[in-house]
Amino acid sequence: MPERRPTRSLPGALRSLRTPADPGFWRSPVRGARFTAVLGIVLLAGLTLLFVTGLLSYAAYNPDLNPVNDKTPGKGLLGFYLFSWPTGPHWLYRLTQGLHVTIGIVLVPVLLAKLWSVIPRLFALPPARSVGHALERLSLLLLIGGALFQFITGLLNIQLDYLFPGSFYTLHFYGAWVFLAGFVTHTVLKAPQAVRVLRNGIPRGEPDTLAAPDPLPATLSRRGALAMVGAGSLLLLITSAGRSFDGPLRRIALLTPRGGTDPGPGPNAFQVNKTAAAVRITPADTGERWRLTVRGPAGEFRFSRAELLAMEQHSAALPIACVEGWSTSDQQWRGVRLSDLAALAGFPDRPPGVFVESLQRGGSFRKTALRDNQVRDGRSLLALEVNGAPLSPDHGYPARIIVPAAPGVLNTKWVETLTFGEL
Repeated sequence: MPERRPTRSLPGALRSLRTPADPGFWRSPVRGARFTAVLGIVLLAGLTLLFVTGLLSYAAYNPDLNPVNDKTPGKGLLGFYLFSWPTGPHWLYRLTQGLHVTIGIVLVPVLLAKLWSVIPRLFALPPARSVGHALERLSLLLLIGGALFQFITGLLNIQLDYLFPGSFYTLHFYGAWVFLAGFVTHTVLKAPQAVRVLRNGIPRGEPDTLAAPDPLPATLSRRGALAMVGAGSLLLLITSAGRSFDGPLRRIALLTPRGGTDPGPGPNAFQVNKTAAAVRITPADTGERWRLTVRGPAGEFRFSRAELLAMEQHSAALPIACVEGWSTSDQQWRGVRLSDLAALAGFPDRPPGVFVESLQRGGSFRKTALRDNQVRDGRSLLALEVNGAPLSPDHGYPARIIVPAAPGVLNTKWVETLTFGEL
């Protein structure tokens, strides 16, 4: 009886039955150790800078000063690094938060490409071949889960003013530390190998475990794929970074809020993160009956806007910089120094911190606290005017706080009460 030969269709049929745990299931010719190593080194630099600027952003809120500033209660040892946020240079927060958000946006194509390049590893069996392999798999799980969570919540906060269940500050803060645990472990385990592959390639005789064992015909080279990832990041940079600048750069920042269009003409024509209507401020709240209350050891004082304007006025050129990554150029503010108001309240020599309360009826940071170094800075004002004109309702009329290098939400608008020395 003649021997039966297998039909030519059998390998294809078997291939169609493969599962993601089978290396032959993944057939892209682009995957490979060098491709993944290049993406990994870029992410190593970018995510490190992203984490550092994120910690600086958290410190800028002075969360250890007063519970109203602390949106992450119970942080414990995770707040070990907190320090008194400085007031100089006056563009410090504009720089650190602009970098944080811009780098996060630009890294999105790199992160997605890196996840795509290593996805076969997530399905590899057995789950753990050794202790070292188990640590690698665990770090990969923390790294991927943490990175996706941080990027998704961060992008939601930038684009949609954070439409996400729970507190953005709490979730993003703790998520960052979970991500860091996976990031550091994975870097320690894999960075030496990535550097070695980039320098010397894969040693002769060793298999490229990330390459497909049965690849499809190539339609794009690995260099071409890296160029596509780089082009995607460049496009995101061009269409987002300009939200921190005026003129043409802001007009091409089409993918981010406070970009794409100029806010219009006039002295108050610069960006805001919340309007008077959004926080239910009415003309009656800010009209002739409005009074600023100032409290301290010398007693309680109430001032009308006219009385504040009659005091010695000072000017400061300061930007507004928001946690969402956008900022304005320096605006010309004019008003009463916080240190002068502290002297009226009973602190003539060394002003302490101040507790600030706003008229706003909704939204976060209706109450904030500023440090003593912020109050003492001569550029820290209770601003009454900007760019030579009275504040508009959306910019905080009748009076607002403006402090150098502080996050925008600490530059409280529609100020009602200042309490010096009780934080």
